[in-house]
Amino acid sequence: MAVLHLPLRNACHYKQTACLSVSFSVPLQCWRPIPPSLINSLPCFSWATALWMLTASCYDRRMCVCPGPRRIAIPVRSSRLPLFSDAMPAPTQLLLPLIRNCEIGRIYNTACYCHHKHLCCLSPHLTHQHMRYAPQKKLATLCRPKENLSQLIHARNYVSTPQRFYLTPPQVNSILKANEYSFKVPEFDGKNVSSVLGFDSNQLPANAPIEDRRSAATCLQTRGMLLGVFDGHAGCACAQAVSERLFYYIAVSLLPHETLLEIENAVESGRALLPILQWHKHPNDYFSKEASKLYFNSLRTYWQELIDLNTGETTDVKEALINAFKRLDNDISLEAQVGDPNSFLNYLVLRVAFSGATACVAHVDGVDLHVANTGDSRAMLGVQEEDGTWSAVALSHDHNAQNESEIERLKVEHPKSEEKSVVKQDRLLGLLMPFRAFGDVKFKWSIDLQKRVIESGPDQLNDNEYTKFIPPNYHTPPYLTAEPEVIYHKLRPQDKFLILATDGLWETMHRQDVVRIVGEYLTGVHHQQPIAVGGYKVTLGQMHGLLTERRARVSSAYEDQNAATHLIRHAVGNNEFGTVDHDRLSKMLSLPEELARMYRDDITIIVVQFNSHVVGACQNEEF
Repeated sequence: MAVLHLPLRNACHYKQTACLSVSFSVPLQCWRPIPPSLINSLPCFSWATALWMLTASCYDRRMCVCPGPRRIAIPVRSSRLPLFSDAMPAPTQLLLPLIRNCEIGRIYNTACYCHHKHLCCLSPHLTHQHMRYAPQKKLATLCRPKENLSQLIHARNYVSTPQRFYLTPPQVNSILKANEYSFKVPEFDGKNVSSVLGFDSNQLPANAPIEDRRSAATCLQTRGMLLGVFDGHAGCACAQAVSERLFYYIAVSLLPHETLLEIENAVESGRALLPILQWHKHPNDYFSKEASKLYFNSLRTYWQELIDLNTGETTDVKEALINAFKRLDNDISLEAQVGDPNSFLNYLVLRVAFSGATACVAHVDGVDLHVANTGDSRAMLGVQEEDGTWSAVALSHDHNAQNESEIERLKVEHPKSEEKSVVKQDRLLGLLMPFRAFGDVKFKWSIDLQKRVIESGPDQLNDNEYTKFIPPNYHTPPYLTAEPEVIYHKLRPQDKFLILATDGLWETMHRQDVVRIVGEYLTGVHHQQPIAVGGYKVTLGQMHGLLTERRARVSSAYEDQNAATHLIRHAVGNNEFGTVDHDRLSKMLSLPEELARMYRDDITIIVVQFNSHVVGACQNEEF
């Protein structure tokens, strides 16, 4: 059992701190020593006894190789041993909101007390300047495991003298705006009047490196615009590949037969190709130059097959989206099986195939909006009602255990004998959270094929415990699909914007709040709701402070020039009263990389703003 001791400060009794022990049951292969940077950042950490919880695969909330769900024990620690004799197991998801609601910024600068006023744990490497309390002369018993009981040191009680290490507002803004991108669409591009005014996008990492990706492009040989967010798991390789390649597959699927022939003839004769997409990318949104030739060859094979299968019928957008998703996933799998003589590329295609990614893509063409979703990212439409208020309309469904139709689909696709094992503890085969994804060949290939590819692959792959791990009850693959669920919506003048976001946003905010915040930001009109205190006893002075903060928040809303940035600010900095708390925002952004992932996921957002006048004109022409 790997044990992590975290000092948590109760939000109400802020002068009394109790140390909570969080224990995770994980396989031996998932253990690794705790990083020194984390030890130094937690003055009260039991550095001599704790093990860092999980490896990259197990630490990933979407992909856990641990047998069974992660369980935690959260007893209030005292000076007696054993430490976990009275621990009560609880699901991980019950603890994390508790931590988030506390003042988590003090998690790494707060000393801990037991019920007996003893300091629970103290690193001998820490000096008094690291503490937020001034020392007093009194000995205390240290909470150490049995093998370290002989290493007792002098400990002291401390008097509260807070030391705060907060980011300044300019520093917070610098972090929030580092990955923001905006694009304004010309109303007339030479061929069509666009129903899209423009879009704002942004990303805030929690993983290091970030596993989310985003893409936006204009279709040059057909009409319309493509926008998408991609949420990777078990690494970023698959999300990166999908963000680079999927839009090309969609664009090729939409091309008429004559254009496909023209492109193929240009390749054969060595002439310059017609540009298919105009990309709108932030400088950090890079392309993999090393794999470009491999990716092009696979794409060319696809359009050659489309030429051969030509039926002469006009391509349906929904069908094109489904075919593109499925074909790209098939190519990812095939490239990993075939391999590449180049050792770098060979390892790259295997990393892409063994990691995974969800995708939520929107295709906007005039008033026709198609959303293709695979996984648990979401598309949300912002609708302005006649009275000026905002409502959220979901244009995607989560493909996970909260979707009953997805569970039924999996049960139908596999024998009745697997009815109880195909979904266990709200995960696919007890391991994978999304039920649809690109890559993740561990849930698609047969066991023999997995072993053959791993054995013939590079040493880095063969030595990886995760890639060699076979999911339990793995009898009738494939268990996972990349086929998207496509939803069509005809735009109306009251449809003002579309939000595409990975689940890092939806885990922290309700969809109605998300749409309201974006709507008020874009229109500049703020509909104030009565302040809800959620059962807290609030004095008149505190209520005055809340109202003052809300007024300041409204006046400062225009500091953000990007709607996605404004939304991330709320997602990370909102307090229990629904207002942005700079102290909380500063603390959340100050968390070390090793801790940030415990409180939130990567957040990637694209906000697409529609041109209501164009949409209304198109609607009138049809009548």
